[in-house]
This record gives sequence, structure tokens and C-alpha cells, in this order.
Amino acid sequence: MAEAKHFTVLENNPEVMNALAKRLGLSEDLQFYDVYSLDEPELLAHIPRPACALLVILPLTPAWDRDRRAEDSTVPDYDGSGDQEPVIWFKQTITHACGSIGMLHCAINGSAAKSILPGSTLERLRADAIPLKRSDRAQMLYDSEAFEDAHQSVAAMGDTVPVGLEEGHRLGQHFVAFVKADDGHLWELEGSRKGPLDRGLLRHDEDVLSPRALDLGLRRVMNIEKAAGGSDLRFSCIALAPRAS
Repeated sequence: MAEAKHFTVLENNPEVMNALAKRLGLSEDLQFYDVYSLDEPELLAHIPRPACALLVILPLTPAWDRDRRAEDSTVPDYDGSGDQEPVIWFKQTITHACGSIGMLHCAINGSAAKSILPGSTLERLRADAIPLKRSDRAQMLYDSEAFEDAHQSVAAMGDTVPVGLEEGHRLGQHFVAFVKADDGHLWELEGSRKGPLDRGLLRHDEDVLSPRALDLGLRRVMNIEKAAGGSDLRFSCIALAPRAS
């Protein structure tokens, strides 16, 4: 990874992420849906439940940046591996691959993993990642031509013009995946952190859009900004859930 590889920044919307998921090999039994509200049930009614994962893009505000740095300072670099891991997490080493890595985190963990198609790129990436530790896992993804091709195949989709390398840096936004794993815990997965973050145990009847999951996950970040007196509460959120019948 001496010569940094960089991708085109992806837009966080269902059209893009459904196309990427299909290209990588996630069954169309699962789909991404726009999340229009965190608090109004009628604006969530179009999303079939239970929802498996949330993929969120958030601005890196000064308050959230301080919180992240403080939290990361208390934990070592994650180096888990093996089939007993509660979640499979990838350290990001490809510039601007945060969107596709976020989608990957949504698709290969928790109940969504049961919808990976046999022989697909997702199946291979997941199987190859399980025995590897952090650095080797990141290198495996870095070297994956299939993953790169899938990302680039959807990079021009969406409503905005794809941004270049420098403009992407200036955006200062982060993709974060929130997944309910098979252990029942809500996990926050982001490739620029030190590892996967356990945000707490959910009840069997709570999914990632339940009030408790939102309080432990996305609302937690929003409350950090509010507590600091900030006003930048922009976010884009999509949910991975069963295909509507």
C-alpha cells in the first residue's frame, strides 16, 4: 500500500448502494431505503422491518472529532480475527472508499450476511477476511480488483457530479455503518476508527431503527453536536431492510 489508491466519492442514496450491493452479490431480497425521519413513524412506514443496518454520512464537526479522538485514545488498535468475531470490520486504506466499505460492513454482518449470493464477490471477501487480522484484511480489500470495479461501476450514479480527490478531502464527511450483529449488539463500523465499536445490547425485537438503537447510534452523534452548541446536524441515512412485497 505504498502508493495510495483512491476511489471516486460515492453518493449515499438507495439507487447507488442498491446497485453496488447487487454488483457485489447481495440478494435483491434486501434493499436500501431512504430514512426521512428518526422520530416520525409515518415517515418510516415505507421501510419493511426489521432493518438490518443503517448507512449514514455525517459531517466531521469539531465536537464529534473531539469525541472520536478521546474515545480512540482509550482503546488499542483492533486486531481480532476468526469466526468468533461478532462483526467483520475493515480498516480503510483506500482513499474515498468509505462509502463502499460502509456498504460492505452493512452487507457482510448480522442478518444481512444470510442474503449473500453463493459464488459472489461478497462471499469471497467475507470468507477471505474472517481468518485475517487488521493489516492483512485491509491489504486483501485494497488488492481486490472485483471490489474496485464494483465501486467504480456506480461512481457516476446519483444526483450530484462525482468529486475529485482534493474536493473529496474538503468535504470532511464520514460514512458510518450501524449494524445489529448476531450477538444482539449494535455495532458502529467505520474504517477510519481503531476498530469496531460496541454501542450496546439490543432486545431481540429491536432493530437498527428502534428508538434505543438510534439513541445508541446516530442520535448519539447528533447529541454530541447539540451539547457542544453546534448547529451542523446534517446527515444522510439509508436503511438496509427486506425488499418490499
